[in-house]
Amino acid sequence: MRMLIMGAPGAGKGTQAGAIAEHYGIPAISTGDMFRTNIKNGTELGQKVKSIMDAGDLVPDELTDAIVADRLNQDDAADGFLLDGYPRNMHQVQSLDEYLTEHGQALDAVVSLDVDPQLLTERLLKRAQIEGRSDDNEETIRTRLGVYREETFPLIEHYGDAIISIEDERFY
Repeated sequence: MRMLIMGAPGAGKGTQAGAIAEHYGIPAISTGDMFRTNIKNGTELGQKVKSIMDAGDLVPDELTDAIVADRLNQDDAADGFLLDGYPRNMHQVQSLDEYLTEHGQALDAVVSLDVDPQLLTERLLKRAQIEGRSDDNEETIRTRLGVYREETFPLIEHYGDAIISIEDERFY
């Protein structure tokens, strides 16, 4: 099973990705987790992306594409994966499509989590208090939601019939 999960920041992608990946016996691959791990460990990559994430911006496509391709090449992803937080824009869709074509693969499903923007803001502010995440403050949240609407929402049209849309709050 090769799939991806989409949704705005705070929609519950990580929570749902873990459960779905466990069900299918595939790794959940989160670009956000990969970036935060690098930040926590003080790596060169972590230092590069910290200031970008703190501003609410997205890590440059070429860097993100390379990190994801490297992760998909690892043995545990050979029989499937669940991408969480990638792709986020049409450039990344094209990069993923090229990767999958080169490896004779295709996506089996795309899950889209739809949550009210006010609820997202409340969740992210609460998460900031609990986890101490510097990328979850009100100004940054507004920026991230705007970036999502502008760059990621068009992916829903691209993936069309492959999308399974979940709008019920019980799933969050």
